[in-house]
Amino acid sequence: MNEVKYSGMPAGMWALYQKSFRTHLVSVLGFSKVGAARAAAAAKPKYKELIAKLPEFEKEDRFKMNIINCALFASFLLNMEPKPDADRLTVYYARAMMNAPTRLFCRMDGKSKFSEKDIAGMKATAALNAADRNPYSWNMEFLPYADGSGYEARFSKCGICTLMKELGLYDFVPAMCHLDYDMTEAGGAADFVREFTLASGGPYCDCGYKKKEGKRYG
Repeated sequence: MNEVKYSGMPAGMWALYQKSFRTHLVSVLGFSKVGAARAAAAAKPKYKELIAKLPEFEKEDRFKMNIINCALFASFLLNMEPKPDADRLTVYYARAMMNAPTRLFCRMDGKSKFSEKDIAGMKATAALNAADRNPYSWNMEFLPYADGSGYEARFSKCGICTLMKELGLYDFVPAMCHLDYDMTEAGGAADFVREFTLASGGPYCDCGYKKKEGKRYG
């Protein structure tokens, strides 16, 4: 399988988020502006290195962006000594990722939540089982709620867990997991519910999306 190339989505993601990751080194983690600039400069070659080791994703695999986000976070985290605690990193990652383009993406995604297209896409992703062939992807079950109030995406394999474990950063995966709440809230169509994550020792990662009460869905 070919490797993910830096040109294209990875380069675009770096351009879109590197300023936000650098800015919040100062506002959340207390770096000086000079220290943040140095960390960002060191992060870029590390990011390219991490991208180069990833296998190319199948065309139908919707999770390529997720592992690229992980590589971006890890490239900054690997240049932080000492490492901040998980709570501070949770705030840092959320603020770094939830910039204006992300919020716009979430609002657009929220408009089609629970639509026929959304459901068909979830079913197709569940059938793909991409992590059986690519350890940096995900395997997912699609579980509609019996009462019609939404659905759960249940993950048994997680590419972020794989990469972060290889990098010795596994303890910081929960900082990334929490972004699901922020993105769902920004989408405006659902409430996010979760009981387990693989990173915290659970049997799976459950991502539940409950329709907001009083909201009409077409």
